[in-house]
Amino acid sequence: MTTRFERQLEELHVQLITMGSLCEKAISLSAKAIQGEENTRQICETEKEIDNKEREIETLCMRLLLHQQPVARDLREISAALKMISDMERIGDQAADIADLAQYIDPKTVHIPEKIGKMAEDTVKMVTESIDAFVKADLMLCRKVIDDDDLVDDAFNEVKEKLAELIYGGSLDAKAGLDLLMTAKYFERIGDHAVNIAEWVEFSITGEHKSI
Repeated sequence: MTTRFERQLEELHVQLITMGSLCEKAISLSAKAIQGEENTRQICETEKEIDNKEREIETLCMRLLLHQQPVARDLREISAALKMISDMERIGDQAADIADLAQYIDPKTVHIPEKIGKMAEDTVKMVTESIDAFVKADLMLCRKVIDDDDLVDDAFNEVKEKLAELIYGGSLDAKAGLDLLMTAKYFERIGDHAVNIAEWVEFSITGEHKSI
């Protein structure tokens, strides 16, 4: 028979999975917006859902901390969850920032580097795996997320070099180039937030975090 505390921890896992799914949705929608396949309204609505879910999880975590007074591994798990949702909220913000930029990028006249779409795919996968690692207490998976950030960083550098080449060659307007560069940078930052989530997962499992 499960205790009330165990049921609340299970609820925390479900809520984190839900918030992670919303982040994945926001990233995917923002990538489509750059291609002119999505309007910004749905992305803004998804960002609001992420913000609301963050508040719900904060409330649940505080209830667990104040009423259940967890120790050791359980305390680390709840503390890590509070850190994780902060990074997930920032992912929602940056997906919305990408959507804002998409309004100024016309895919009919501007070639969108394929690597930007690949960055979106990779960051969605990183977010998914970081949350899975938390729920499953999978140390190998969270370390895989940390390692996969190199792929996103490498893609950003390739996009940056390609855009510079196009601008200097006169085949890309400087403003459009800057908007695309900022888009790639936001995806790169989303990857960084996924790494932060994975590092807090590692803390919840091992009790060690590089910033502590």
